Amino acid sequence: MVRYLLVLIGSLGLLSAKASIVQDTLYINQGLFTMVDTTTMPSYAFNSSTVYNQLNTRIILSVGDTLQLTVINTDSNEHGFDIKGIGGVLWTIAPTDSVQIESYFSEPGVFIYYDPTLDGDYRYMGLGGMIVVLDPNSSAQNFYWNLKEHQPSYNEDIYNGLTVDWNAYYPSYFTLNGKSNPFINEDAAARVVGNVGDTLHVYMVNTGNSIHSIHYHGYHANIIRSTKFPFHVGRSKDTFAIHSMEAVVVELVPHQPGEYPVHDHNLVAVSGGNIYPNGMFLTILIE
Repeated sequence: MVRYLLVLIGSLGLLSAKASIVQDTLYINQGLFTMVDTTTMPSYAFNSSTVYNQLNTRIILSVGDTLQLTVINTDSNEHGFDIKGIGGVLWTIAPTDSVQIESYFSEPGVFIYYDPTLDGDYRYMGLGGMIVVLDPNSSAQNFYWNLKEHQPSYNEDIYNGLTVDWNAYYPSYFTLNGKSNPFINEDAAARVVGNVGDTLHVYMVNTGNSIHSIHYHGYHANIIRSTKFPFHVGRSKDTFAIHSMEAVVVELVPHQPGEYPVHDHNLVAVSGGNIYPNGMFLTILIE
């Protein structure tokens, strides 16, 4: 059964002449997430095909676009779909069922789409991605970070229908776009590369359960959007605490060349399976 919902997001005042209808499909898939040390665990993801990929599909739009999105549940369990901060989008999707959502985006920003069922357990298991709405008049170079942490025993328990104690949660793996160091630097969408004087935008969403405090060496950046703390917009900092299910956009205009680290200031998050630096760590390269 296909169900349909029309959602208008934002005001009508920023309609772009370049606006278009963007059609996309997300498949809810189950598979094995492979960590940097080859440890595996059951996981889920929103993918662009029926083939499981531990990186959730990233949806990129421009201001004024209308997104016609189909979400298909390929799993044998019931799942859900929601967009953080957007009323009226929440759906429950039975196995083999699908929903269609048409949404108009009139303002730039970033949204987290996710599965809210089981009190967020499925979102923790991987079902959380990002919708980015770009300003077509901006000349910035854009980079995209989906932050997440993992505790394999919790994935196993949730997958097997068991209850987990989130008060005892102590993750041991940390990823950005489904990767850990050194593989994050191989992701062209994640690794910030540019020249002195360039305008660089980094879209960061936290689809995990822990706070991640992202520290930039060598530079300060300006907060240009924050879903949890909008009054932080305009602040210039080198460290950005991003809460669970929060989205933050920062603007960096490099003043000096060099290669500088970026990492979670919680140093355990720079490890993977207790091995340093196999965690949430990458470098900025400015020429």
